[in-house]
Amino acid sequence: MKADGSPLRAVVLAYHDVGCAGVEELLAQGDDVLAVITHEDDPGENAWFGSVAALARSRGVPVHTPEDVNRPEWVERIRALTPSILFSFYYRKMISPEVLAIPPLGALNLHGSLLPRYRGRAPVNWVLVNGETETGVTLHYMTAKPDAGNIVAQRKVAIGFEDTAAVLFGKIVVAARELVRETLPLLRAGTAPSVAQDLSRGSYCRGRRPEDGRIDWSRPAVEIHNLVRAVARPYPGAFTDLGGRRLYVWKGYPLRQPAQGPEPGRIVGVDRESGAALVATGDGAFRLDVCQVEGEPDRRGADLPPGALLGGATS
Repeated sequence: MKADGSPLRAVVLAYHDVGCAGVEELLAQGDDVLAVITHEDDPGENAWFGSVAALARSRGVPVHTPEDVNRPEWVERIRALTPSILFSFYYRKMISPEVLAIPPLGALNLHGSLLPRYRGRAPVNWVLVNGETETGVTLHYMTAKPDAGNIVAQRKVAIGFEDTAAVLFGKIVVAARELVRETLPLLRAGTAPSVAQDLSRGSYCRGRRPEDGRIDWSRPAVEIHNLVRAVARPYPGAFTDLGGRRLYVWKGYPLRQPAQGPEPGRIVGVDRESGAALVATGDGAFRLDVCQVEGEPDRRGADLPPGALLGGATS
């Protein structure tokens, strides 16, 4: 089948706010969404994002939540729908080559980075951890290798120095919606680009683990700032220890101080402008604005014991 300008017959695998944006754009442009395949919500997860299932059902689109979309019965069910194209918008599981081979116009994925950089998991969090000033979204053809297929289109997103993951993800959703909106007419007409990636110029990121949120106070203050904002709410949070209890750090800011000073992690005073606690780091100080002892309400950093050593015992 060749693209001829007629509406796409799409099977959409989607989740999260990016999934909602993709489904909405397809429907807004008159394409035929044959089915939406999504995930059952995890009751143990903080679901701060929109429901693809609820959106699709409200628009009369059939919704399926298979445990494994790659099982033979699901491959056959998708084949029986005779889609012309398949989209993955933040679907969380790998899709088998058997499924990818079904639509004659190909299978495309929307990834939250500027490929080939930050292939893999949690790109929004990793770009913040690494202090990047720019990221973006990429629509690309799917292959057996994750995030490695030819690029159809990209859109850049600027990262502010104080952007948290939630703020950046909001920008990603806007960029994803605009990218899909602009690219769908090209896919219908058969004029969409298809540019091979140079994976040697890229990078691959693993999924983040809870322990990755532990703060190492011997690191530079800006690196601590980047970690804190990368996993701030609604993500699990950066943390340290205070007197044997876990202390979450939700907000702060890096400050330059003399290189020679107290041991890293020591609360060394109070910031005169904000009233927040100052914590010694490997190259300066971190202004600790908002924190939370596990199981307790949020508190100001200034409420922590003066002279306490974070990451170790108080003294």
